[in-house]
Amino acid sequence: MPIMRPKKIKKPKQVARRLRGGHRAKPAPNPSGGSQRGASAIGELVRQRAQAEAAIAEARRSNERLREAIDILPQGIVFLDAEGRYILWNKKYAEIYKRSSDLFEHGVRLEDTIRIGVERGDYPEAEGREEQWIAERLKKMYQPGERHEQVLADGRVVLIEERLTSDGGIVGLRVDITELKQREASFRLLFDGNPVPMILCALDGERILSVNDAAVAHYGYARAEFEKLTIRSLQAFDPELPWAAGRSTDEQAARTWKHVRADGTLIDLAIYSRQLMHGGQPAMLLALMDMTERKRAEARLAFMAQHDSLTGLPNRTLLRQQMDEMLQHSRRSSDKVAVLMLGLDNFKAVNDTLGHGVGDKLLRGVAKRLRSTLREEDALARLNSDEFTIVQSGVVRPEDAVLLAKRILDAIGEPYLLDGHSVVIGASIGIAMSPGDGEDSEKLLKSADMALSRAKREFRGTFSFFEAEMDARAQSRRKIEIDLRDAIQNEGLRPYYQPLVDLASGRITGFEALVRWPHPERGMISPGEFIPVAEETGLINPLGGLMLHRACMDAAQWPDDVRVAVNLSPLQFRTGNLLSLVTDALKRSGLPARRLELEITETLLLEKSSQVLATLHALRALGVRMSMDDFGTGYSSLSYLRSFPFDKIKIDQSFVRDLGANRDAQAIVRSIVSLGIGLGVTITAEGVETEAELSCLRAEGCHEGQGFLFSRARPNAEVVSLLQAQRGAEAGTALVA
Repeated sequence: MPIMRPKKIKKPKQVARRLRGGHRAKPAPNPSGGSQRGASAIGELVRQRAQAEAAIAEARRSNERLREAIDILPQGIVFLDAEGRYILWNKKYAEIYKRSSDLFEHGVRLEDTIRIGVERGDYPEAEGREEQWIAERLKKMYQPGERHEQVLADGRVVLIEERLTSDGGIVGLRVDITELKQREASFRLLFDGNPVPMILCALDGERILSVNDAAVAHYGYARAEFEKLTIRSLQAFDPELPWAAGRSTDEQAARTWKHVRADGTLIDLAIYSRQLMHGGQPAMLLALMDMTERKRAEARLAFMAQHDSLTGLPNRTLLRQQMDEMLQHSRRSSDKVAVLMLGLDNFKAVNDTLGHGVGDKLLRGVAKRLRSTLREEDALARLNSDEFTIVQSGVVRPEDAVLLAKRILDAIGEPYLLDGHSVVIGASIGIAMSPGDGEDSEKLLKSADMALSRAKREFRGTFSFFEAEMDARAQSRRKIEIDLRDAIQNEGLRPYYQPLVDLASGRITGFEALVRWPHPERGMISPGEFIPVAEETGLINPLGGLMLHRACMDAAQWPDDVRVAVNLSPLQFRTGNLLSLVTDALKRSGLPARRLELEITETLLLEKSSQVLATLHALRALGVRMSMDDFGTGYSSLSYLRSFPFDKIKIDQSFVRDLGANRDAQAIVRSIVSLGIGLGVTITAEGVETEAELSCLRAEGCHEGQGFLFSRARPNAEVVSLLQAQRGAEAGTALVA
């Protein structure tokens, strides 16, 4: 090796000479070289740190992207490390386990959250076997195999599937299958409990997978035997499968299949099929309708649609068909057809006194007697609860119908022995004959019905023929009903007021509100013409409510010592809202209850209804005065006075008419007045028209009078003037005094 000699250090003077002599001097050593190397090292560290931070940021972004990706999944996802600690989970997972989601944190062991959940009662399957259940759950997690289900405390069912990762961690999938389980349960419920025989077949191989109880009972095979068969083994002759393609639903339903039962008998079936998934495999659900039972059911339904269920007689639908055939036959001959509509008299009394069971037996007995009275070619039907219709063919003259009507009335009138009771019932008959009373079934039935109404109204217990005037009256009544409905809706009815006069002083103490109908075409229509129509059609309720409100509104403007009386129909008590109707009328008008007087008739109390008495007592508790109208024309008036404390009794005008010349009427009025004084109630006489009647009533001590002698019923404007005149007269008398 060469020997390295140390260099000599030149002296400053030599350096200076060289510089002066033009020679380039060598650069002197830089004392800051070490600092530069330190700065470079620091820069490298900064660069590496920036790269690390960038990598961390990128990892965070990747983590966020991963979280966003798994959060949008409809299934719950969870990642655990090899020790079963939480690494990552999505929102759906937290939502599924919302009762335990407050425990989910990075690094927390799933086993710990499960234990706390068991203590909280989050897993009902663990109840009573907590440690065993936890051990089984952890085994399934660390040794994952088949998917399994887990039931939560809120009833939801979760499907769990777990897999191990390459580093020993665990990836878990959670699917909420509650709705699926509910559908399966519903299907199983509908399948097992369905009364229709049902079979579930594999689509591949046609093997029977399951049958319901109805199929087992219908075919006679044991369930185990059933599930060894194929659907083809049940078919008697058809090689084709019930769900073969190419047939519409209607064609499939119309086809009849023959199947073999376990005992070898053949049955006819209609088969409906639907494809579905069963156990993850395609299957076919078959519903089997036995056509024999169906035909029997159809026959029963057809019979019920055309016959009365109680008596088995034809109803109106079948009767009209029979009548049309009989009328068509009569047109080809000179014979006539007679329609006899029979209505039982006082049938409601039988139901009310002996019960509906006896009433039903009576109706069946009547039907049996009618059948035995008629010929085979005659038609018989039951149309309403107590009405029967007989159609007599081959009628030559009206006397033929008369003879049949008499024969029927005699047969019906014989006593019936029902449940130990001897029941006697009468009947009325309305008769219409073709072609004079109608050429079609509907017209004849209508004519016979009108004749029956006349027989019930005027005679009872006999028969009546239809007359053309009946139809005219019916049309007129129908017109009144339509116009009355319109008048109520448009408030075309008006209350008129008739004074109630104190007989001692001659002073007006109140007014009775009477409904009036100023018809735009017919003028003023009598209440006797439209009130019965209102009661028959149910219009009396809105009509009565309208008059009550109008009367209270008008009376509220009268002097404070003048009352208003309003009539109530018995039908208004049956609706159940009369109390609220009166309360509302008083509230809206501001009329004090003591100034309202409600008039009822003895007919209402004849029903002896606890509801009626309760309503009357409630009205009186409001402060409303109660009056019995038309006293003496009913039945047990004295018992009514004891059952309810009336404030007023009104003597019917039939006892007041010609009172001065009728000593019997005087005795009756005297008794009623004496009764009223004894009970402490006001007695008012209705229909006072002469001075003689007035003098007699005053002599007997009657308190009030009402009638044309004092005033006719007036509109409210005239009532106001009348009251003003009375007030002026009283003021003048006071000034003179």
